[in-house]
Amino acid sequence: MHFSFVTLFPELIKGYFSESILKRAIEDEKISIDFYNPRDFTTDKHKRVDAPMIGGGAGMLMTPQPLMDTLNKIKEVSPKAHVVFVSPVAKPFTQNDARRLAKKEHVVLVSGRYEGIDERVIEVQADELFSIGDFILTGGELASMVVCDAVSRNVEGVLGNSDSLSVESFEASLLEAPSFTKPKNYENNEVVSEFLKGNHSKITDLKRGLALCKTKYFRPDLYKKGITHEK
Repeated sequence: MHFSFVTLFPELIKGYFSESILKRAIEDEKISIDFYNPRDFTTDKHKRVDAPMIGGGAGMLMTPQPLMDTLNKIKEVSPKAHVVFVSPVAKPFTQNDARRLAKKEHVVLVSGRYEGIDERVIEVQADELFSIGDFILTGGELASMVVCDAVSRNVEGVLGNSDSLSVESFEASLLEAPSFTKPKNYENNEVVSEFLKGNHSKITDLKRGLALCKTKYFRPDLYKKGITHEK
C-alpha cells in the first residue's frame, strides 16, 4: 500500500523509514511513501502558508489555498486516495482503525502546524480525522508517523511473523500479558515457573489471567469492556 505525507517538514519524517521493519517493508515493496509540501503549492509570492486567525486568537493558522491545491493534486493523480487528518480535535485512533486502513490502497496523512488548519480544508478534503491522545504536539508529523506505523504493521507481509499480531494489546479488548526471556533468574527475580514447564494449555490460561490483571490495573475501561464482551 502507499502512504503520502502532506507536511511542511518532510525531513522530520523521512528518517523514520530508514531503519528496521519499515525500511525493510519499503525495500520489499510491501509499502511505499512519498511527500507533498504545501509550500510548493502556495500562490503567495513570499511562499507563506500561514496567516492570523479571523476573529482573533493567539498564533497563526495554516491557510486554505496551499493545502487545498496540494490535496487536489494528490486526488487528481490518485482518485482512490483516502485522506486522513491528525488532530487533537478528533476521535481516538484505535487498533481497529489501523486494521481497517491497512486494506486501503492509498492513505494520505495530513500534518498540521502552527495553531492548526483552516477548518474549511478539513470540511472539504477529510475522509477521516484521528487523534492519538489527549495532548498537544508542536506539529502533526509525529501523529502521522504513529498512524502510518500502526497501519503498516497490519499490511500483509510487513511483519516477519504475522501471528505476532494476534497476541498484542487491544486485539481482544485486553492489554498484552507480560512476556519474559532468558535468563530464568535475573538478580533474584525469576520467570513465572509455569512458563518453563512446556504445558501450553496452562501457559495460555496463565497469560489470560495475567492479561486480565494488567488490564484491570492500567486500563479499567478496557477491562470492563472485555468482561462485558465475554458475557
